[in-house]
Amino acid sequence: MKKVITYGTFDLFHYGHLMILERARALGDYLVVAVSTDEFNAIKGKICTYPYEHRSQIVRALKCVDKVIPENNWEQKPQDIRSNDINIFVMGDDWKGKFDFLEEYCDVVYLNRTEGISTTEIKNNIKEFLTDDR
Repeated sequence: MKKVITYGTFDLFHYGHLMILERARALGDYLVVAVSTDEFNAIKGKICTYPYEHRSQIVRALKCVDKVIPENNWEQKPQDIRSNDINIFVMGDDWKGKFDFLEEYCDVVYLNRTEGISTTEIKNNIKEFLTDDR
């Protein structure tokens, strides 16, 4: 069985999230998704709209996802790979080269992001809409 793992915050879940998860799952037989905890997001300077429990529940409900684990820190990836018998580590191509050090544990694949959609862009559009004086 070929196992795949990917990581993300998955706030304001959107079509781009679904596409990257479905494409990650298509690379193997089993998909593990590590969802960033609220505490880890705070360390990264990210503020989520929804708490970890809700974001992980949304991801867990997807038929392409087999297992959800918490992402608590940057350093946990090698241990996650070993403890889940992972063959392929997948991230969006905006992270290209940042996780090549994991090649000692498994294959590393960077997938193209879905064009025209990002959580940051959605948040900026909402903020702009709410501050528009029309």
